[in-house]
Amino acid sequence: MNLFATLQQFVPQQQLSKVAGRLAASRHPYVKRAFIRSFAKAYGVSLGEYERQSFNAYESFNDFFTRELKENARIIDSRANGIVSPADGVISQLGQIRDHKLLQAKGRDYDIGQLLANSEDGSYFADGSFATVYLAPSNYHRVHMPFAGTLTKTRYVPGTLFSVNNTTAANVPDLFARNERLVCLFDTKYGKAAVVMVGAMIVAGIETVATGKISRTEDIQEADHDMSFAKGDELGRFYLGSTAIVVLPKAAKADWQDSMKANSVVKMGQLLGEAKTQQA
Repeated sequence: MNLFATLQQFVPQQQLSKVAGRLAASRHPYVKRAFIRSFAKAYGVSLGEYERQSFNAYESFNDFFTRELKENARIIDSRANGIVSPADGVISQLGQIRDHKLLQAKGRDYDIGQLLANSEDGSYFADGSFATVYLAPSNYHRVHMPFAGTLTKTRYVPGTLFSVNNTTAANVPDLFARNERLVCLFDTKYGKAAVVMVGAMIVAGIETVATGKISRTEDIQEADHDMSFAKGDELGRFYLGSTAIVVLPKAAKADWQDSMKANSVVKMGQLLGEAKTQQA
């Protein structure tokens, strides 16, 4: 590991995130104003494409950070078998799952079963496809459906809270399979598919429309669901930035667009690729 990644091992990650979470949730006018305006200035956040266009309209920093877009601010690609980006951000990596491995960064990969915290699910997705989208602090921080499907299970997996930028991805082994995450499993016309929401340093929480905000525990939490989503529907949100990973089965035969590669900037709803087959 480089020095930046190594130092993160000695930071009290959970405690730091708890403190950040309390401050981010504060509705005290001076606290929220200071956080919102300092953050917006530091990251060049403009409210032009958001529903509430005044910094004073937000009840807390969390409310500001998970701000909603204006209606029709994002166009959801309408191709029947199109797989779209679940979030605004940057493609970290995308491609095929080979030998049960996903590419994390050049020369570094990790196991799909470990990511999903379930070896049976991992075996199911062997030889499938994946796309990893990193959400920078300035991005829109709601996560949407990359395909249509029925949510059948969520699995909260406790873990570390390393940052998830390119430097850490290149230096921390099994980063996405070590960090705290929420695995969302769906039934789709391609078979079973997944969206994994990965936490990171100072991320104060992960929430979905099915679970509400996840309470951190030391044990894995699983819940069954039966909730249908259309492509582009809101799935959940991060309280501070992180990563969303789309996982498709081999049966989908996903064909990623040539223009989509590491460091490509994407918007939620933008076409990442197309599935070529579906279940009979």
